[in-house]
Amino acid sequence: MATLSLRPCGDFRTSYRADTKIFDTPTSRWAMVGFLCALYGLVILPQAFPALASLPVLRLFADGYALSLGIQVCYYAIAALGLNILVGFTGQISLGHAAFFGVGAFSSAWLNTRVGLPVLVCIPLAGLMSAAVGLLFGAPAARIKGLYLAIATLAAQFIIEDLFVRMDWFTGGSSGSMADTPMLGSFAFDNDARYFLLSLSFTIVLFVMAANLMRSRDGRAFVALRDHYLSAEVMGIALTRYRVMSFGIAAFYAGIGGALYGHYLMFVSAEAFTILLSIQFLGMIIIGGLGSVMGAMLGTIFMVALPEVMGAVIAALQTTQWGNRPAVINGLPFFREMAIGAAIILFLIFEPDGLAHRWRLIKTYWKLYPFSH
Repeated sequence: MATLSLRPCGDFRTSYRADTKIFDTPTSRWAMVGFLCALYGLVILPQAFPALASLPVLRLFADGYALSLGIQVCYYAIAALGLNILVGFTGQISLGHAAFFGVGAFSSAWLNTRVGLPVLVCIPLAGLMSAAVGLLFGAPAARIKGLYLAIATLAAQFIIEDLFVRMDWFTGGSSGSMADTPMLGSFAFDNDARYFLLSLSFTIVLFVMAANLMRSRDGRAFVALRDHYLSAEVMGIALTRYRVMSFGIAAFYAGIGGALYGHYLMFVSAEAFTILLSIQFLGMIIIGGLGSVMGAMLGTIFMVALPEVMGAVIAALQTTQWGNRPAVINGLPFFREMAIGAAIILFLIFEPDGLAHRWRLIKTYWKLYPFSH
């Protein structure tokens, strides 16, 4: 698990509050605040002053395609963080996370188009509706674990997928469901730059909530349950309560991510929430680092960027004499899809603790202690 913290000699902690703070140093805290303020500014400036969009520094943040990748990172990272709370911090397993992601997307679209609620109200409500479904299907976690729990969550994935097609009144059936653009008064989040700012705001709030959850009594109970459930039970931790609670929290995060996904595309279809997406979520937390809040973000960035990098490499290879051969031309596109599976296998073999642990080792080697966490 990526929970090891390597601190410099002489860094003493004299209270529990000091030992569990999110940022180890004021420098790291203000560096993160400065980075986020700069990110907001770089996105807002090209929108407020179009003439500045031609500047090299701002060109990337004015590009719709780059911003769309950033939006993908945001809503996938929120869902991946929920799965990491379940798998990485609590030690449970879920192969049906994409189904809860879909519940959030359909719930928000239904609340908006059928009930008539504003989108910014529908998104958190969709998270709560998804959490209710997660608690229902997480109930078996009270008595089963390991392979049996994996099979139970796999069954939940297929059951919910089937319901997406059959519940016409809720999902639109095989035709899907429309989702409106978020509005804040008369201000519409109707382009990539504006929607990126909205998604980034949700991401920051939910990541801070997760980091604080892990510092709380419930968060420590999750970790104790993961490390040794019998010892946790002896210490008075209610196993049933915390196992089911972890499923509800994971589904809540998945629902928020799914709602942001649905309103970004403005259309929700059942075909998007398959078992392959659930495996992709597992890949994100494995690559980023199990049991790490930061690892959920790093793994998501890696998984979103990997197909784009592979696409650029394939396009470059096809311009060479070797890459113009028919056998190579027919085979190269498949490498883009195979890269995700290969990355998961390679990380499990060579970097099982994920990118978050590698970042900690880099900080220790280069003595980047002011920028811890």
